[in-house]
Amino acid sequence: PIDPLFPQEHGLDFQRLLDASAYKEMFRQDMIRWGEEKRHADPGFFCRAAVEGAVQPVWVVSDTRRLSDVEWFRDIYGDVVQTVRVVATEETRKRRNWVFVAGVDDAESECGLDQGVTFDWVITNDGDELALGKQLETLLQSLHRRL
Repeated sequence: PIDPLFPQEHGLDFQRLLDASAYKEMFRQDMIRWGEEKRHADPGFFCRAAVEGAVQPVWVVSDTRRLSDVEWFRDIYGDVVQTVRVVATEETRKRRNWVFVAGVDDAESECGLDQGVTFDWVITNDGDELALGKQLETLLQSLHRRL
């Protein structure tokens, strides 16, 4: 989600940037801009960092944000890649204290995968734990069959 390099380069508290606090919001646009600069220089920068040293037979790369991320994983790992999108209604998101911020929530970092990607799985997370559990169980069973 948030690359530890940004806080290191800018003297920020990495742990505080992981939550939904005002602290994170103060630096959010700067983090986005910094990430965009890194991606423009090297589209695979964050993807390579995510898998560096990984030796497990299965990994979950959470929170990819851009089509270039999905394309990188598909180019490198081919058909073994499974894409999963987790969705919730705007009403549910607001109940979870999400508030739209122009220039942030409509930026590529937040909606870059809203178009152009056919996801292998779409999981709905609107607060129904039983429904969520069933969806996740189906996903896990499918992944186990692919091993």
